Amino acid sequence: MQLKTHGSLFNQATLLKLILLVLLMIGIGVLTFRLSIQHGIKTLQESASKQLEFHTKGIESEMGKYAFLPSILELEQSVSELLRSPSPRTRAAANRYLEGLNKRAGSRAVYVLDTTGRVLATSNWNDNDSYLDEDLSFRPYWQDAIKGTPGRFYGIGITVGEPGYYLSHPLLYRDRIVGVGVAKIKLEALEERWQKAGLHAFVTDSNGIIILSSDPSLKLKALNPISPEKREALARSLQYYWQALLDLAPITREPIGHHAEILVLKGDKTENHRPVSYIAQTRLLHGTPWGFTLLVPLDSVHDDAISNAILAATLFACFTILLIAWNERRKVIRARLAAREALRKANSELERRIAERTEVLQQTNLRLMAEVESRMAAEQHLRETQGELVQASKMAAIGQMSTGIAHELNQPLAALRTIAANSIRFLERGNDEVVTSNLQMINELVDRMGRTTANLRAFARKPDRQQGMASLKRSLDANWLLLQPRLAGVKITLTGLESDISLKIDQTSLEQILTNLLGNALDAMQSTAAPHLQISAVQTDGNLHLTVADNGSGLSTEALNNLFQPFFTTKPAPHGLGLGLTLSASLAAAVGGKLSAEQVPTGGAAFTLSLPISSIQELSS
Repeated sequence: MQLKTHGSLFNQATLLKLILLVLLMIGIGVLTFRLSIQHGIKTLQESASKQLEFHTKGIESEMGKYAFLPSILELEQSVSELLRSPSPRTRAAANRYLEGLNKRAGSRAVYVLDTTGRVLATSNWNDNDSYLDEDLSFRPYWQDAIKGTPGRFYGIGITVGEPGYYLSHPLLYRDRIVGVGVAKIKLEALEERWQKAGLHAFVTDSNGIIILSSDPSLKLKALNPISPEKREALARSLQYYWQALLDLAPITREPIGHHAEILVLKGDKTENHRPVSYIAQTRLLHGTPWGFTLLVPLDSVHDDAISNAILAATLFACFTILLIAWNERRKVIRARLAAREALRKANSELERRIAERTEVLQQTNLRLMAEVESRMAAEQHLRETQGELVQASKMAAIGQMSTGIAHELNQPLAALRTIAANSIRFLERGNDEVVTSNLQMINELVDRMGRTTANLRAFARKPDRQQGMASLKRSLDANWLLLQPRLAGVKITLTGLESDISLKIDQTSLEQILTNLLGNALDAMQSTAAPHLQISAVQTDGNLHLTVADNGSGLSTEALNNLFQPFFTTKPAPHGLGLGLTLSASLAAAVGGKLSAEQVPTGGAAFTLSLPISSIQELSS
């Protein structure tokens, strides 16, 4: 009973230590996370301030290079004459000048308004969306310029709904305002540069509306909520051309300094709408009421803070575990010293046994080496025997085909005898044309007989075991010639053989394989009423899959399992030795190919030969 109580107290103390250790780890992790967040935000804010300054200068430079355009119009005589005495001639001259100026400056449009706000001349006078004769007196940039001060205005054009930045300047003649010069420029190039640089930034106008943004979804959104009265006034001004001015509506905003805050925005679809936190710093653009805001994502800060917190907690845990391990090591070191002597004795005994076992293994290894040499010699003998069996199989096939070949040669010989006799009679009669025709026929018959004997010699020749190149067309032609007597009455279907295909196998081996496959198919269809032989070729992954299918008696399950075993045959003796398919499969495997068989559902059997392709050539028609 006392032992149980002591064990229970020990378990409770261990559990309390573990709980305390976990709590300390969590506390250290949370503290490290907060400190890392504060340090990361401060560091990121300092880096972002430099970027903000750089990009602010870039925007001011982009806008400033067009500031001279409206003011130089009062130096042009054609513009001055148009404002003083408008006429078709002066308008045409001013239009041409403004068109050329616009092209050279790279602006969107340059135009001149009179003191009533009507467009007298414009660079786009020849376009369908020309500003000619439009009344733009409601635009603030005209109202500012007509009062004698340069105008700066962002708005969406009422003609085609295109946004732009408008710069206006009063045009004077003898210290009197006679018109207003306006240049419209597009600032979308800034957005493209921001996007290419992976920058998150936007520009807001005097109304707090985002007019430029690297994120198109933020354009024309209000940075701060707009009152209903102001929203109605903006709609009447047509500054944003009936665009719905939605609020940006950040999830949270937390000021962290002068013109700086933390914004949490809704993520887009690429972020699975996950909220994204940014440091937002704003800088006013010189000479405009606009503000440029740079957004720097805080994801890296959060990720670093989490990593630092995990690292700190892990280091604390490792340090604690090392202390515990060191203490435990002190406890077990004495036991190890006591066991060392026993281990030394056991090691001596083990070495003795290892020496005995090593001697036994050496003897066994010598026996295995002798057995390996014996098996290698047997394999060499098997390969030599296999070659002899292939040759014997071919000679047996030649014996079976001798009757058909004799028939094939007898027909040309009989024809030669008849044509020669006729040629003698026609020669005696002096009919040279018929004699010439007969001699040509004799030449063709002799060529035919030569091809027959050449194919027979090539088939009977012992193959070279080195890998060569074989023509599929040539192999099929040789088999058609050799098997022609047996093909009478057989329907033959060819698919996928429009091109000659060169295969990575020697010619004689390919002809031997096809002879076995075609001969087996013809044997299987001997008792079939309407024999049908299908040969199809499919090319995939650099290999040719040639299928020979028949509608004969088919294959049993036992035959499918033992087809490629030596001396297995389904033919009655002495018609088959059971070596043809075995040798064919070996020839295919020797060049990296494969021979397989399957039962055709409609009846019959199909053998598929897979061989690597060397090249493909179109057959001549």
